[in-house]
Amino acid sequence: MKNAVAYCRFSSDNQRVESISAQIRAIEEFCEKNNYHLVKIYVDEAISGTSTEDRENFLQMIEDSKLNNFEYVIVHKFDRFARNRYDHAIYEKKLNENGVKLISVLEQLNDSPEGVILKSVITGMNEYYSLNLSREVKKGLKENALKCIHTGGIPTFRIQSRFR
Repeated sequence: MKNAVAYCRFSSDNQRVESISAQIRAIEEFCEKNNYHLVKIYVDEAISGTSTEDRENFLQMIEDSKLNNFEYVIVHKFDRFARNRYDHAIYEKKLNENGVKLISVLEQLNDSPEGVILKSVITGMNEYYSLNLSREVKKGLKENALKCIHTGGIPTFRIQSRFR
């Protein structure tokens, strides 16, 4: 049996812990079906995948890969591993240097030339999604501000003049 760990993450306070449960369930089913022995589950909650510096358990998993206790890291989708294509490449390379392979439950690729190009497209799209979402959110916030529409949180203080 092949030893594996799971890495699960959700990115914001707007998402829920149930996202982690769903990822774990899918990974456990994948492991059972493909004869992997799941030895540990690493979880980061409400942390963005666009950077790694705040992802304590992610970094611990990378460090633990040096111990040779597992041969595989299994994620639900590659965007759970990283939303930045450079971080994805750097940390997957670190895993590979430690004899650990990264596997996605939903995006199963092989090591063929086609698999390599497809993974680069997927990781590029993951980064695009994050950058585009940020741009769209900022655009929406700006429009709301221009229309004086409250977007949530603590209401802003508005001074009304008697001389209108």
